[in-house]
Amino acid sequence: MFRFVVLLLLMIPLWANAGNPIIPNKGVNDPHIHIFEGRAYLYATHDRSIENTRFAMDEWGVWSSDDLVNWTLESILKPEDTYIGRPYDQCWATDAAYRDGKYYFYFSEQNRQTGVVVGETPVGPWEDVLGEPLLPAGLTSTHSYDPAVFLNDDGEHYIIFGVWDFYIARLNHDMVSLAETPRRITIHNPRGPYNQDGTNKEEPTDDKPFVHKYNGKYYLSWGAFYAMSDNLYGPYDYVGTLLNEESFAPGYAEPTWPNGFLQGRHGSFFEWHNQWYYAYCDISQTGNRRFRDTFISYVHFKENGEIAPLRVDGIGVGEYDANQPLIEAEDYFKAEGFDKMELTGNNFALKNSTENAMLVFPNIHNLSGKKSIEFKFANAGTENVSLQIRVDNANGEILADVTIPPTGTINDYKSFMYQISDLDHTMNICFVFDNMMPEMFRFDRFLFQE
Repeated sequence: MFRFVVLLLLMIPLWANAGNPIIPNKGVNDPHIHIFEGRAYLYATHDRSIENTRFAMDEWGVWSSDDLVNWTLESILKPEDTYIGRPYDQCWATDAAYRDGKYYFYFSEQNRQTGVVVGETPVGPWEDVLGEPLLPAGLTSTHSYDPAVFLNDDGEHYIIFGVWDFYIARLNHDMVSLAETPRRITIHNPRGPYNQDGTNKEEPTDDKPFVHKYNGKYYLSWGAFYAMSDNLYGPYDYVGTLLNEESFAPGYAEPTWPNGFLQGRHGSFFEWHNQWYYAYCDISQTGNRRFRDTFISYVHFKENGEIAPLRVDGIGVGEYDANQPLIEAEDYFKAEGFDKMELTGNNFALKNSTENAMLVFPNIHNLSGKKSIEFKFANAGTENVSLQIRVDNANGEILADVTIPPTGTINDYKSFMYQISDLDHTMNICFVFDNMMPEMFRFDRFLFQE
């Protein structure tokens, strides 16, 4: 049994307005993000140096953020403070979970085994209660590494791991032992970075599996590839990829991995404030596949459950540029009373589910000198809708108080321009809507003008 202390770095955000990558030039990769106690926690590996000519990762780290923009390094887990017992430069992918007042930090010993440490807070201090691997080498026909832990609707946690073939097992209540023998997950017609045409039967998928659930469906992903099922244990049907050639903003498509932009996108899905995200590895800004960055993109689900192609750019999530040609309404940071809806061509808008609703878009930059804001709405109701533009939140200072008249049918979008002034360079903006007929209002996008 080993104990070690948490390294705290003064609890000061190290970068402001980072965009993508979210923590630049630090080699933070293989990200798993969880929302604990109303704050985002990033559990990640750490590529040692931009000079790396092989994968060299000396430790695991925990970062935190309250806005997905400004991140603080909270603690470091070193291999010598686990059952590994010595300095070790193959600290591979991680995940974390919470149960009954304790936090569990799972980590890979290269591509061989998986261990776990336990703490009283999301950042430790941690204790290796087993003193040996949770998933030892030889447990299954796959390698016992790259864990993902999934909390199902039944209140039970499940661990998923492996390469080429993935395995799943329910965890005991103690979260540090298995309640059952791991089961192989069947995937019909899989694809992967080494199997993009379906002919590579020996390497059909990849490593780094992850599971999330949305609208009653289970999603099993391995980097940029994913499959869906009605059952957690499967079988899963391969669906497609998270990225396509149109996903990338200029300057973010290259360089990439030897097998193209679909390779190496290890990451995790998470939901916060009614918004979905994908955090993943990227090398476009480092040029070195052994010194990776973490990017985050918005996730939008189509009506059939498929995931629309992600957008990869430098703006990222949780912040916006008032000089953008437009800001999509579905890329909010926080929403109440609105649901996403699919339009044509992988486009989305918001539809109201209640009479009153709110949207928050924080960290909007370059607002100085902007004199007006233009919206694209559809109001199929018979009455005017009230819109208040406020600072920070629904109780903040009112910047503008306007009305939105009926526009016709639910698909009859029209543009509305409103005056807005006295803006600071960077502000948090909240839109508060009232007097909407349920299901009769749509919000597509907005932009600022001088």
